[in-house]
Amino acid sequence: MSNLLKIIINDQEIEVDGAMTLIQACEQLGVEVPRFCYHERLTIAGNCRMCLVEVVGGPPKPVASCAMQVRDLRPGPEGQLPVVKTNSPMVKKAREGVMEFLLINHPLDCPICDQGGECDLQDQAMAYGVDFSRFREPKRATEDLDLGPLVETHMTRCISCTRCVRFTSEVAGLTQMGQTGRGEDSEITSYLGQTLDSNLQGNIIDLCPVGALVSKPYAFTARPWELSKTDSIDVMDALGSNIRVDTKGREVMRFLPRNHDGVNEEWLADKSRFVWDGLRRQRLDQPYIREAGKLRPATWPEALAKAASAMTGKKIVGLIGDLVSVEPAFALKQLVLGLGGTLECRTDGAKLPAGNRSGYVGTATVEDIDNSKMIQLIATNPKVEAPVLNARIRKAWSRGANIGLIGETVDLTYEYTHMGNGRADLKSLLKQKFTDVLTMPSLVIVGQAAIQGEDGESVLGAVMELCTKTESKLLVLHSAASRVGLMDLGCTTEGGVDAAVTDADVVYNLGVDEMDIAPGAFVIYQGSHGDRGAHRADVILPGATYTEENGLFVNTEGRPQLAQRAGFAPGQAKENWAILRALSAELGATLPYDSLAQLRQALVTEVPHFAQIDQVPSNEWVAVTGGKLGKGDFGVAISDYYLSNPIARASTLMAELSANAKARATAPMAAE
Repeated sequence: MSNLLKIIINDQEIEVDGAMTLIQACEQLGVEVPRFCYHERLTIAGNCRMCLVEVVGGPPKPVASCAMQVRDLRPGPEGQLPVVKTNSPMVKKAREGVMEFLLINHPLDCPICDQGGECDLQDQAMAYGVDFSRFREPKRATEDLDLGPLVETHMTRCISCTRCVRFTSEVAGLTQMGQTGRGEDSEITSYLGQTLDSNLQGNIIDLCPVGALVSKPYAFTARPWELSKTDSIDVMDALGSNIRVDTKGREVMRFLPRNHDGVNEEWLADKSRFVWDGLRRQRLDQPYIREAGKLRPATWPEALAKAASAMTGKKIVGLIGDLVSVEPAFALKQLVLGLGGTLECRTDGAKLPAGNRSGYVGTATVEDIDNSKMIQLIATNPKVEAPVLNARIRKAWSRGANIGLIGETVDLTYEYTHMGNGRADLKSLLKQKFTDVLTMPSLVIVGQAAIQGEDGESVLGAVMELCTKTESKLLVLHSAASRVGLMDLGCTTEGGVDAAVTDADVVYNLGVDEMDIAPGAFVIYQGSHGDRGAHRADVILPGATYTEENGLFVNTEGRPQLAQRAGFAPGQAKENWAILRALSAELGATLPYDSLAQLRQALVTEVPHFAQIDQVPSNEWVAVTGGKLGKGDFGVAISDYYLSNPIARASTLMAELSANAKARATAPMAAE
């Protein structure tokens, strides 16, 4: 039986699902309805009354369009279609009245408010309000909350839309925010004055329709009309959240999420949102050469000549880091293999199967989480490894999905069945009969901690056997943004990173800062920050970060996405592919492209699915057959969420957040 119903909105007939609210039906028709409390990804509150519309033949008063469903409308006396008006005199007068009430206590401090220029209250007061107020009473004032180092509060501006309360409780899984008091005394507050403990709290800044919640690090630094806006991709985790980079001159001022239903919906993790100050600090802005144990500044011709002479006739290994886009990795692969060397991208020791995409990506998409009835987590803590993905799992749980976890007991913001800590529990799970699970769409998510041990391949084999037995889809959750793209390129060596580095004369280190390279080899480091890789280097070639060059990244589900350049690298730093192209000319093995477009043509010829931007290729299921499972519990893939890469380690804000997280994890001691 069809649920579609016909209604008339502003003299236009439309057929919509009866379960839709009137505000959604208006959106389908392209009719704008103002709102403050309504948000399509949160539950309906219906408390701001800004979305009032007139229902002809209904009650003689306007109704809240966000809280009334289409199927609740009644036809006319002779069976006429229900009629809704969004621009009648009744509606206009009602909206003006609501706006007048909202502005009774609002401080009207637009000139000093950070929300100025992108404020819903400003825009809607202009569009739907009146140019005067009949209220002459003194305005009320409220104390500001301390929510931590990320969110700055100005609670006098608050209009009690409760978006922040609903987001923290429904999406982020926190119960620390709520509303107390009644009438004029009602206010949004946090439980016992607590600061927010979540990796997603920055999203309430975007949700707040007024200037009550603003970004503390960004405060008083720029106005929206001063900023250049660039669509790009986040690389702080492997989800590949869609972001907008806002720059002022050469400086990145902030990151904001972009809507993408298949990846991050419209949320963004805190590290991804606030890491921008790390792009300014500890940057490598000129080449260096080590002489007599000390690094000295050098010119580009000097540094390239030194690197080329060191590489000539030697056994070379290319290591590729976690934040490197596909293009420079492809250039390095062609250069190193042309010189008879080897490559490795699995710098964390993960036993990902080369050439088997179903083994290092899986067969599931991120969207499959939404419809899964059973989600089995193995050796992963998605709250840390991909906070936005974790919010999606929480959404599936809130719709009734069962969650199981084999691994360390952690707070995931939702209930789950803990099935053990290690390999023995995975083995016993394999022996069970899955008659009840077979009937439901199920999903297995395996983390990098499961496949980093000596028996990593065996663990992956056991996980894939579990998927085969239960007819489940598999999602391999990576912790490095670049890993899937580099595996697609084939940047691997038999035996992994240890075998690659052993006996190497020269190590070409392209952005690897998470591992120590043993003494002996000559190290050429190409990267953006003065981190661990630069400390070990004999030659340093300064490169660009992900906001300073165009690059292709493939996310954890295997979706190729483009990061666009928003600014330029500091000083003498160059784009990474261009450095490798210049070095190849110095070596007399010139790479066959002079522009990024030519490089991408060669890249797509070698790996055709890189051309399918924003599409998830389907992977043929090829089960991994590993040896015997070892013993012991699974570890963790990321020990410190806030300091997991060189950009984050250069950020003072990330250092503060890391210290706060450690302090919270330490149990308070009672006084003697």
